[in-house]
Amino acid sequence: MRKTIMLLALLPLSLGAIAAEKKAAPPPDPTEDPLMLSSGFLTHHPDLRYRLLGLEAYKEKKFEKALKFFMRAGYYSDKASQGMVGEMLWNGEGAPKDRALGYVWMDLAAERGYRGFLGLREKYWGEMSEAEQARALSEGPALYAVNGDAAARERLNRELRRGRRQTTGSRTGFTGNMQIIVPGPGGSQQVISGTKFYDERYWDPAQYAQWHDQIWMKPRVGRVDVGDVEKVEAGQVVGTRIQSDAPNIDAPAPAVPDEPAPKP
Repeated sequence: MRKTIMLLALLPLSLGAIAAEKKAAPPPDPTEDPLMLSSGFLTHHPDLRYRLLGLEAYKEKKFEKALKFFMRAGYYSDKASQGMVGEMLWNGEGAPKDRALGYVWMDLAAERGYRGFLGLREKYWGEMSEAEQARALSEGPALYAVNGDAAARERLNRELRRGRRQTTGSRTGFTGNMQIIVPGPGGSQQVISGTKFYDERYWDPAQYAQWHDQIWMKPRVGRVDVGDVEKVEAGQVVGTRIQSDAPNIDAPAPAVPDEPAPKP
């Protein structure tokens, strides 16, 4: 069976190398800071929240649970999770093998032109039969209507705006004077600066999208035993082959298993 290779790209990211290439360094990756994760930050970042739950389940080989968590993250426009759903369906992990739908999910992951996902999408297309290709084009529009950026990104933006409104500081510009208290064991407390927690790049939809683009446009995906991800050469299809139905922003969210308590 073809091994999953997307997982390498889904692990929490160190942005040091990316920062060196940018004039303005991006904010630290909040998923690498246990304090941020235990402070309620993920409540209004469901893309990151469900991706992390999916990763945890996948590492424990609970593939059915992992697939559901990744689908929920994809419902909030997380391209890495949509790519993982594509890989898992392609390989038959967590659900019966379905190469047509695996292609559609990888096409969703490639929607913004992220190179790693584009290469995988084109690899899938070339390996499918004509019947599988036809089915992907037939069933893809409905999936795009729910999980494409036109719907999914707006859902995420609503959550970001809702979280941003929950503090006076985020509206008045005095977040630097705020402190987020995180309870610890034995009655101890730890403090996160409001400047870090409410960094506009985590909460403003446009800046948050730009941060993700910095990470995924040129992903640093390691080599694995199946070889390098194929490059998208000049002349290859970059835009989607799938014609989306009208965006369905209010589609119900995919069901997920009982969520474990956040780790301290």
